[in-house]
Amino acid sequence: MAEITVPSRTSRPLRGVLFMCIACALFPIMNGIVKLLAVSYEPQQIVWFRIVSHLVLVAAVFMPRMGLGLLHTRRIGTQFVSSVMMLLSTLFFFSAVKSIPVAEAISVTFVAPLAVVLLAWPLLGERITMFRLAAVVVGFTGVLIVIRPGSAVFQWASLLLLGSAICYAVYQILIRRLAGIDAPATSIFYSVLLGAILMSLWLPFVWKTPVAWTDWALLCSLGLFGALGHYCVAKAMTYASANFVAPFNYTQMIGSVIVGYLMFAEVPDFYTWLGTAVIVGAGLMVGWQGRRPAKT
Repeated sequence: MAEITVPSRTSRPLRGVLFMCIACALFPIMNGIVKLLAVSYEPQQIVWFRIVSHLVLVAAVFMPRMGLGLLHTRRIGTQFVSSVMMLLSTLFFFSAVKSIPVAEAISVTFVAPLAVVLLAWPLLGERITMFRLAAVVVGFTGVLIVIRPGSAVFQWASLLLLGSAICYAVYQILIRRLAGIDAPATSIFYSVLLGAILMSLWLPFVWKTPVAWTDWALLCSLGLFGALGHYCVAKAMTYASANFVAPFNYTQMIGSVIVGYLMFAEVPDFYTWLGTAVIVGAGLMVGWQGRRPAKT
């Protein structure tokens, strides 16, 4: 049975929904910027700007209050593995979005919550019911509808998106294991620390100096959009339960369609909409069961 987060005494569900929707508006903008930059820059360089600017922002916000305590962890190994998962998820997504429409890319990543359900069984020992297992199967069927392997429209970059979703699911599970052991700020810091180090070692081999100030601004804005988006998600959880606001995460599809159309004249086809509906439906099935009271 999924654990239901209990909202605080200052519960304001509508405010929680507002913050979640703001986050879901920021993430598609970031993805659109990545796709725009991918025309001129290698994904490794874009990822470096994304995670390093995120790291700097986190340090600037929490270091004044926590000092070196921000670095204190009782699970350094788990923190580093979670950082690797976050790095791979970001690298896979940024590498794929160059070739995949923005809306299609985000629709495939919607499978991450379902992957969490599946992977939490062997990694956390959480029981998985037949209902949830069926929802996972339905969700992955939706992914197949979107990417259509074997058809003329299939692109190998779609597999990178699936890999990104699975890596992010593992990251979420590891963060769940760290909850109550390390401070949330510490986990956020370590989630990008190792990635920043590894990408800094890789950067000299792919570096291309931006020639326009607009490119500098766009590259540096990635960390801002990402960090602000994650902050809004965390803020949403302080006003309402996770199960209440989680379904609104799917409003990212609306922002992705708008960004894709305005920036790249992309219009999702019928199969993208159909597959997305199947994935979202499966996710809502899992969320709906998670809100049901446990039988005694």
